[in-house]
Amino acid sequence: MPASPSTARAINDRLALRLMQQEGPLTAGQLKQLTGLSRPSVADLVERLAAAGLIAVVGESGSQRRGPNARLYGIVADRAHLAALDVRTEGVSVVVSDLLGTELARASVPITDDAGTGPAVEQAVALVERVAKEAGVERLHTVGIGAPGLIDPSTGELRDSSGLPEWHRRLVAALQERLPAARVLVENETNLAALAEQRDGAAGDRDTFVLLWLGHGTGAAVVLDGALRRGASGGTGEIGFLPVPGTETLPSATDCEGGFHSLAGAAAIAGLAAQHGLVAEEAPHEPYAAALVRKAVGAHTEEPAGRFLDALADRLAIGAASVVAVLDPGCVVLGGEVGQAGGDVLAALVAERLAGMSPLPVEVRASVLGGGAVLRGALLTARDGAQDELFAPPVR
Repeated sequence: MPASPSTARAINDRLALRLMQQEGPLTAGQLKQLTGLSRPSVADLVERLAAAGLIAVVGESGSQRRGPNARLYGIVADRAHLAALDVRTEGVSVVVSDLLGTELARASVPITDDAGTGPAVEQAVALVERVAKEAGVERLHTVGIGAPGLIDPSTGELRDSSGLPEWHRRLVAALQERLPAARVLVENETNLAALAEQRDGAAGDRDTFVLLWLGHGTGAAVVLDGALRRGASGGTGEIGFLPVPGTETLPSATDCEGGFHSLAGAAAIAGLAAQHGLVAEEAPHEPYAAALVRKAVGAHTEEPAGRFLDALADRLAIGAASVVAVLDPGCVVLGGEVGQAGGDVLAALVAERLAGMSPLPVEVRASVLGGGAVLRGALLTARDGAQDELFAPPVR
């Protein structure tokens, strides 16, 4: 059955907006060429989108004659403003952008374990308000949040998770109360990192891959055939609980000690480095484990750095091999601050071990975005959510 005229117009409008998002400002002639629509249809959609305040004339094309056909139309970037949050156990980072994702302001605030739930929530919410004010934004349209823990796939809410501070769950409700006009979207931090690495980082050419998160803790994100897989309870990728050889006990339902986390978490990596006599200077906003790995990579042809990296690759390959055996993703990205610090050196060592452990071909890549992938992924999610709402056809 052919689409109704109103449905066809809505499809054409969204197509034109997506093209302007991807390509930048376009003339009516370029829209005609890229969409395959007739000249009258393009003229109609340009008029509709301009009347809705979604696009405007932003200049003229120098390659065409002057006049109506040379006008460049672009998305109105300040039609909506977005905020993204990276919520960690030790603090919060916030970035505010326009509808196209152009960053306007950003800031971070540490939140200590002894801050208390109420004060911690207030610190985080106040940071969002302050960054929005610094960006000159009066109203936020959509807020994307990346947080550790499980996200209920049916409600989109952050579930109770062992070891995480209570203020994490309270934060979402507090933001919704203080920003009643904003749409608040919450996603697991590792899933957001995978989204960012696929859009802007190490997995740009892959529609199937696994991101192995290596930061303060461990996790995994699974992307199959272009779709992020969350699982029945939102727990896909909780690899920290994976029972693995090399630990002294087994994980429990409330504690991942004894699982893969005990081999590859930041504390475990620091302990492994200490066994090899390695120390490093701590850097702000980075796990000490990442600083250790970065230093070792810089001296990987020497001892004891080489032995440390070999031992770390042995550990990482244990978890990665389990994921590869079950999912056959063809590509594993070593994500997070530690994965980025390890770079191509650590990725090559892990790939070498996987080649000897699994008959399935798999490429191992280092993260391009590192710990910044969570904030980037949260911003991408907020932008997609806002554009889906704003670009939707009006209800008649």
